[in-house]
Amino acid sequence: MSDAVLDLVDSHCHLDRLNLDAYQGDFQAMLDATRAEGVSRMLCIGVDLETFPNVLALAEAHDDVHASVGVHPLYKDSREPDAATLMALADHPRVVAIGETGLDYFYAKQERDWQRRRFIEHIHAARDTGLPLVVHTRGAKDDTLALLREHGQGRVRGVLHCFTEDLDMAEQAMALGFYISISGIVTFRNAEALRETVKQVPMERLLIETDAPWLAPIPHRGKPNEPRFVAHVAECVADLKGVPVAQLARVTRDNFYTLFSKAAV
Repeated sequence: MSDAVLDLVDSHCHLDRLNLDAYQGDFQAMLDATRAEGVSRMLCIGVDLETFPNVLALAEAHDDVHASVGVHPLYKDSREPDAATLMALADHPRVVAIGETGLDYFYAKQERDWQRRRFIEHIHAARDTGLPLVVHTRGAKDDTLALLREHGQGRVRGVLHCFTEDLDMAEQAMALGFYISISGIVTFRNAEALRETVKQVPMERLLIETDAPWLAPIPHRGKPNEPRFVAHVAECVADLKGVPVAQLARVTRDNFYTLFSKAAV
């Protein structure tokens, strides 16, 4: 890592689920280490309605943490996320996005109907609140894009997080007003196709993230992930784009505030 402190944003992490063993269970020590690495903002992502109060509490307690509200497509047992409930919870000043939502046909190939139903509810909530939509999509390219077009009605913006799909999907999503967020997967040895896609995505549509506590980037792969490791993602993406890492950090920070404009207030 460079000695220069960067101004980084982790646009997608799960602070309520971090493994804090390296900090003897001290959440504040983890935050101090994250800030020392130059991470100035974190978006703590909700994955179900049952644990959303924990996500919100972290955002209320820390000025550099914001929250989202939603139900992940693999959390089948969560309380049903109707649009009205999502909109009411998103009215809180620290909630800046709807999601994580979407479609995952890789791990839940046979459970498509309820995934689509829930995704539509999130799209409606994003459309009617004007908040950005945080989308998880895996193995569901056609349905993801079709539902965003049909139910977003050109009024939904957002991000495809932890992107691992092809360039065509990225381009279609960007045409709909979406950003593409890159996680530590980009550093993995077998991620050459993703690296080639990153080279083609305009910097003004890129975000970076950790998805902590999962998917730690090299050189921490196989260990618990944490927000400060977004610096490694930034270095890899900057190298792929052929720009200084400070420039990549600045652009992705500005992109974050453009998309999640409620966080800039």
